[in-house]
Amino acid sequence: MKTVLRYKLSLTVRDHGCAPQKAVAGYTELAPKVLGFTQFIGSPFVAAVKQRIDGQDKGLVLPQAWSASLLGSPYVRVIGSTYYLETINAIDFLMKEKGLKKGDKLGHVYFEGDYGESALKGSRYMAGKSGLTVVEQKIKPTDNDMTAQVAALKKAGVKGIVISAGPRQAASLVGVAAAGGFDVPVIGNNSAFAPQLLATQAGPALMKNYYVASPSLPIGAETTEAQKLVADYKAAYPKDSLDNGVVAGWTAASVFGDALKKACASKDLTREGVDKALLTIDAFDNGFGVTQDFSDPKAPSSNRSVILQPDKSVTGGMKIVREAQESEVAKGYTPPAA
Repeated sequence: MKTVLRYKLSLTVRDHGCAPQKAVAGYTELAPKVLGFTQFIGSPFVAAVKQRIDGQDKGLVLPQAWSASLLGSPYVRVIGSTYYLETINAIDFLMKEKGLKKGDKLGHVYFEGDYGESALKGSRYMAGKSGLTVVEQKIKPTDNDMTAQVAALKKAGVKGIVISAGPRQAASLVGVAAAGGFDVPVIGNNSAFAPQLLATQAGPALMKNYYVASPSLPIGAETTEAQKLVADYKAAYPKDSLDNGVVAGWTAASVFGDALKKACASKDLTREGVDKALLTIDAFDNGFGVTQDFSDPKAPSSNRSVILQPDKSVTGGMKIVREAQESEVAKGYTPPAA
């Protein structure tokens, strides 16, 4: 329990287990009882209740999801760049620092559905602007062995790969490529890594040839705020591992807390009062390298991405290889909201 001004806050949690029916049921149960949702994981699950959020409930929802389909709502507010923009920034890194150039082929392995296909649109857009050809490989979340995809991309002669899938698929892709002597850089969206992978056989290959685009600095960043979060989290949960999910959760709760403080100052602690308060926050900075602007519901709070690389010697398993940047192509791209 935490106190904001004179109000005591309590957190209620429901685990939807990545099952749409459970997500809808959990939201239906909690929506009449809570002021808002400091975190709602997964764009398909948020999308399943978005019409209710916008139409009748009007409670602030901060999703741990980065699909552009969630933009446009004053109540569902994306923290960080969308998958579109994140992918554009990721490819910009491959072109500026990893040798990918105009005329090359770029592989893209992606989950079917909102996450992967949102990222793919970013690849297609960047390719069109940069003279690349995208070689697409669509997979299902249940596909864990990337041998066939690696073989297809190697045959096509791609010079770099984007993966918009889960940590398991990323580890398989990078591990299989390394085992076959297919030495090309691979970069994933922010959902495509978990530090536990560094203890697997794919660990050395991940540390050599894998990168991740992230909406913030990692938990192992050498900032005062990051070091304090690590110390506080370890004290509260000494048996739990540290990863960038901790940063995402802490950031979302901090944003919600700031909106509550502003709503209190305006003497309007209703759901709509909290929503309006968030619109006044245009320079949120929690010490993780990216300033967030929540003043425009049609836009993500940031268009910038940090590029990280796996490193088992660092807290959280990720080191910084490029600070937050927005590519020139990303600056000219405005994805349509749903």
